[in-house]
Amino acid sequence: MQRLWVTGYRSYELNVFGDRDPKITVIKYALKNYFVSLIEEGQLDWIITGANLGVEQWAAEVGLELGEKYPVRTSIMIPYEEFANRWNENNQAKFINLKEKVDFFASTSNTPYQSPVQLRNYQNFMIQHTDRAMMIYDPEHPGKPKYDYNLIQKYQESKEYPLDLIDFYDLQDAAEEYQENHQNSKFSE
Repeated sequence: MQRLWVTGYRSYELNVFGDRDPKITVIKYALKNYFVSLIEEGQLDWIITGANLGVEQWAAEVGLELGEKYPVRTSIMIPYEEFANRWNENNQAKFINLKEKVDFFASTSNTPYQSPVQLRNYQNFMIQHTDRAMMIYDPEHPGKPKYDYNLIQKYQESKEYPLDLIDFYDLQDAAEEYQENHQNSKFSE
């Protein structure tokens, strides 16, 4: 069984402030291409991600979509109970909708937020219960994902644990490929 931890930037770190932002389309396109290549190589059974707004929720959405066509399941893990309680109504609704659709949902702590220890426990759980990781992250532009990136780098010093990065150059390539593919499909109609 191949279990993939997917994480990356929060939506605000990418200057995405609405569901119709074209950056979401490009990121989902890049995620889908990455996931499909792993699935077709027989290297992906589970997409396991968090519930943060941004890359993690988009990865869950792509995973659910692919689950209709491929034998891949999607899981969302959260670091503590009441994870989304402080979000606005719209974002809470998106969280609840995803939570109800995924194949597996759980929290690594059975209490609401109390301390950063819960976040470290969550990270340790994710790395110990997955076989590899993929991040939409660029080390030249840190942000919240740097904590996961640093943990994975440290973990790799003693364990075999592949990490694939999709950085801003990769996203630019994905945007150009997406645009090219969709222009070609318009001409063939």
